[in-house]
Amino acid sequence: MVKIGIISGSGFDDPKIMESPQHKKVHTPYGAPSEKPVEGLVKGVPCVVIPRHGESHRLNPTNVNYRANIWAMRELGVTHIIAPTACGSLREEIRPGHLVFIDSFIDRTTKRPMTFYEGQQVMHIPMAEPFCTALRKTLIQAAESFDIAHHKRGTMVTIEGPRFSTRAESHMFRLWGADTINMTTVPEAPLAREAGLHYAAIAMSTDYDCWKEGEEVSIDTILRTMKLNAENTKHVILEAIQKIADLDDSCTKDWKVSSL
Repeated sequence: MVKIGIISGSGFDDPKIMESPQHKKVHTPYGAPSEKPVEGLVKGVPCVVIPRHGESHRLNPTNVNYRANIWAMRELGVTHIIAPTACGSLREEIRPGHLVFIDSFIDRTTKRPMTFYEGQQVMHIPMAEPFCTALRKTLIQAAESFDIAHHKRGTMVTIEGPRFSTRAESHMFRLWGADTINMTTVPEAPLAREAGLHYAAIAMSTDYDCWKEGEEVSIDTILRTMKLNAENTKHVILEAIQKIADLDDSCTKDWKVSSL
């Protein structure tokens, strides 16, 4: 049975989308999740929501307990995770307000636990395709049905944060082939893979980072665009959710499902 997890990102902490919500206390080997997971029904489909940054955005990206969040999702029976995430654009064509259904990432984090397998356990997990293809396709089709400006693929570079990039770094990431930049996709996506969960991100472009001179990059600008992004992302998720419930596990043939 499919159960959908939503790791809600900046601007997407909306409890009204869920029917009969119940807060669940989950103990994990890695401590507490960002907040107590909320379990209920969205359009009749069982769902679990965890706000990535906690209540009132109290956790900076480095301090998010990614392992506890993913472990809690798995403990509650989640099979598919949708992960909205705010990002900066590194490409002219990815305008603020656009959604990007990323298909790869570049990891530039330095301080975060990256695996569930520690000590004498090792998991060399394939990451050539970090995101679930079937889940991405379903989300893309939902965006198309609403005629929401979006991009079907893109590479996310994840930096440590909480500071934004220097202009030199921003230009370097563009040269590397990155299309968007954020602070949360890693280690969230690799951990979901280790846990055997289908995972796809909805990257919500808020600004042009700082590579594009003459474009203001400030928290006020980002928050204004975030409101539009959150509404569009909500439309996409609500449209896709019943179709996701009909997905099977066929795409797991491309990687080893975890025995956690």
